[in-house]
Amino acid sequence: MQNNWHLGGSDLFYGASVEKKEFMSLAIRRDIRKDYILFFENDPGNSCFYIDKGIIRIFKTTLEGKEPIYFLRRQGEFFGLAEVIGANPRKANAQAITPSVLYEISRTKFEDLLSRYPKFSKQIIQILGGRIRYLGEQIENLMVCDVSTRLAKLLVYLSYEFLLDQEDWMKPVMMPFTLTQEQMASMTGSCQQTISEILKKFQADRLITISGKRITILDPLKLFELVQT
Repeated sequence: MQNNWHLGGSDLFYGASVEKKEFMSLAIRRDIRKDYILFFENDPGNSCFYIDKGIIRIFKTTLEGKEPIYFLRRQGEFFGLAEVIGANPRKANAQAITPSVLYEISRTKFEDLLSRYPKFSKQIIQILGGRIRYLGEQIENLMVCDVSTRLAKLLVYLSYEFLLDQEDWMKPVMMPFTLTQEQMASMTGSCQQTISEILKKFQADRLITISGKRITILDPLKLFELVQT
């Protein structure tokens, strides 16, 4: 695994307080309820969003009614970047899966911000490059990894920032939010029944425990080793 695991965590504005203050002064705060759709595929890409709180899923809707999830965006992350920079229509849908606080900025104001802060502009380019690499890895995973490995990678990916905060990787860590089995299936190119069976096996192997909708990784180091195979 490379730096793509960091796509689920660190704040873009870390160490950039001036840029963040300027951004906040130009953006509009939006308090979003759970399940609210921010935009649909083919909508005009005339703004982007910074997540101050909450989780946003970026997904497609297929002709068969399935909703494969491309990304989950969390606190400290941007979404809608590729379209706003290129002034292109949206390539996917965006929906809040938790109550969220977002800051929306228009394309013209965002471009002005990038022109005045080259370091910030470079960060945005690096983020977009990292996301392209991540999608490439996802395609590779679908071709060469079995569903168990893909699910293990997903669990590590979603919990990675919390694993970094603890020194002992043999210490259990609870996933920061809940996903349905259908959502996990859509992120791993599988089906709900297969995900259910693998989760039961992970529990039997003492890799995880499930209480209600909450998943706790009991042995992060062993799960991390599994995704390396």
